Amino acid sequence: MGPLAPAARRTDLGGSRMKCLRFIPSGTHIPFLRVRIIAFILSGALALGSIALFFTVGLNYGIDFRGGTLIEIRDKSGPVDLAEIRAKVTGIGLGDVQIQEFGAPTDVLIRIEQQTGGEKSQQKSIAKIKATLGDNVEYRRVEVVGPTVSGELIQSGVIAVVVAIFSVLLYIWFRFEWQFGLSAVIALIHDVLSTIGIFSLLGLEFNLSTVAAVLTIAGYSINDTVVVFDRVRENLRRYKTLSLPELLNRSINETLSRTVITSFTTLLALLALYFLGGEVIRNFSFAMIWGVVIGTYSSICLAVPMLLYMKLPRRTGGDTYKKEGTAAKETP
Repeated sequence: MGPLAPAARRTDLGGSRMKCLRFIPSGTHIPFLRVRIIAFILSGALALGSIALFFTVGLNYGIDFRGGTLIEIRDKSGPVDLAEIRAKVTGIGLGDVQIQEFGAPTDVLIRIEQQTGGEKSQQKSIAKIKATLGDNVEYRRVEVVGPTVSGELIQSGVIAVVVAIFSVLLYIWFRFEWQFGLSAVIALIHDVLSTIGIFSLLGLEFNLSTVAAVLTIAGYSINDTVVVFDRVRENLRRYKTLSLPELLNRSINETLSRTVITSFTTLLALLALYFLGGEVIRNFSFAMIWGVVIGTYSSICLAVPMLLYMKLPRRTGGDTYKKEGTAAKETP
């Protein structure tokens, strides 16, 4: 059979047109900026609460930051008796020893505080543990971190977070205006502080993988924010007389579908990691889940509404923004 004629091809293509699946309907008009004061109060309380938790409760630093020895064991005979292992290990003179179940009922995590005497003392403490527990356990992981290394890791982690935030400020400043950069950095600091606060509140272990999660959260959050900022800049050129609150609200609504779908699909992958990835990456996965949720919230309810108070200039035809409350008149 010969090739279809152009008319036939057009008819065939028209008849097989597929409908797109939409989770967020097009043309939404959700008044996000009407609740901006509530969002600011909630975000401020969250940030201040996180700071208070950090200085009062503190973080449950992992072996990376505290120094010491971490031993992961598996009982070959079946579920472990934590009380029995604790009684054996605490009686051999190693100072502060923490024992907890780790994943499966047969797995146990033993943390031993930093021993005086350097590397040799650390190795002796491991040998004492092995002699005490005997051959009925399998040693799956042994990590030793000295005080010098742990101090360097803390310093490097803090520097990494500060440099990331400063770099974001420069990037947004050069790509948009300084007002956009300041709003983005405030939202980013809010995300980082809230992540530290939730770890302090729940007593989750804060280690190098958590720092990596915080940096990843910063990247994800700023990506979300830049998408909305880009639409704001586009609408600044398109609607010359539209009042600033209405313009910002329109920009959020126009990018809402992309924001929600991206966050939802990311959460699906992270939830799979959290429930199926094992204990080793569980805290990392939890930090990422929290970061995606709080990053999406801050992009919509914090970063963009703050532009209202930044005296944002309009650079299209020399016009300036109308004050809030001015009647909107769209000029496509």
